[in-house]
Formats: sequence, structure tokens, C-alpha cells
Amino acid sequence: MKKIIVFGANGGTGIEIVKQALEAGYQVTALVRNPDKFMLVNPNLTVVKGDVTLASTMEQAVKGQDAVISAIGNRSTQPTTLYSDGIRNILGAMDRNGIKRLICISAGGLDVNPKASFFVRLLTKYVLQRILREPYADLRRMESMVRESDLDYTIVRPSRLLDKPETGEYRIAINSNISNPFSIARADVAHFIVNHIGVAKTFKSITSISY
Repeated sequence: MKKIIVFGANGGTGIEIVKQALEAGYQVTALVRNPDKFMLVNPNLTVVKGDVTLASTMEQAVKGQDAVISAIGNRSTQPTTLYSDGIRNILGAMDRNGIKRLICISAGGLDVNPKASFFVRLLTKYVLQRILREPYADLRRMESMVRESDLDYTIVRPSRLLDKPETGEYRIAINSNISNPFSIARADVAHFIVNHIGVAKTFKSITSISY
């Protein structure tokens, strides 16, 4: 797999995925709403204008890709269909173009982790899940659609995201829970994704990641 497309490439995690994928030698297509604001330049990078919620603007960009990475997201706590509408369009484009590999970023707080500390379990259930009730509801819809597909998918659930440098050292749990998770750098989420694009043991999994 050498050709990948990244949705949400202008976000904090998305830009890290693009940078690290280029460094790893991938041919990368970045789909963004405003290419003029996307400052990365590389011979192996193609920047395409598009909107994940508008299927017609992404169809051409998906053709010929080996893998699809979704880092779509927003910081709003208001009701949204961004994740479910976006993944519906992504799944449709992948099906029409015969692409099987999908990695999408979700959130570690969707479930209360029984292996987390008592404090983190309380924080997740009574603070995080209440404040982010609406986006979490749509993330669950997104995950459900992905799990029901026949793709080689990996749903990545990071713990609390930090804007810190890559370390390359973190813990993952494939279809299970991490003991006492708390935070992870966006750059290390990108490191995991780029280094597991073709790793079959992560196929058809929900993978948690944290320090």
C-alpha cells in the first residue's frame, strides 16, 4: 500500500498523519476544504479541494488509492452529523472504487474503560460523556457503520489528545482496553496510524492508544 488519501488533513492529527506518511515514502492525497490554507508542499503530496459531507467533491480523489484514513473532526459540543455523514460518503466511495483498507479516528471516551482509574472512570462518565454527548452520539453512529462494513478497518480510539512532539513510545490495545490510559500526543496517534496501514493484526479492530 503506497497511495493513501487523508480526510481531515488540515486538522491537528490529520496534518501529522500527512507529514509522517510523506516521510515514510507514501504518495499522499490530502482532501481539504480550503487548499490555500494548507501549507505543506512535497513532490509526493497532492492537495485536493473537497468536503467529506459532499460525496461529489471527493469521488475523483478516492480513485486509485490503496488506503483511506479519516481524521475528520471538530471541536464543537453541539449536535452534529459530520462523522456519520462523512463516513457514509467515504464508505460509498471506497465501495465504488474497490478499496478495502480504512483507518478512522474515533474517541477513547465513548465507553467507560473498566481498566481505568476510579477518577478517570468518574471523569469519563459524569463529565466527558455529558459535555460531549452530541459528538459522541455521532461517533457511535460512525463506528457502527464502519463495523458493519466488509472493509479491513481499524477504528482508532485515542485517549486525551495533546499537541506534543512524537515519541514513538505508547501502548495499544487491539479489541480490548488499556490499563490506566490518560493522554496521547496527536503526533503519536499519527505514528501508530502510518506504521499500521498494512498491518493485518489491526484489521477489523477497535484499537485504543495511550501513553
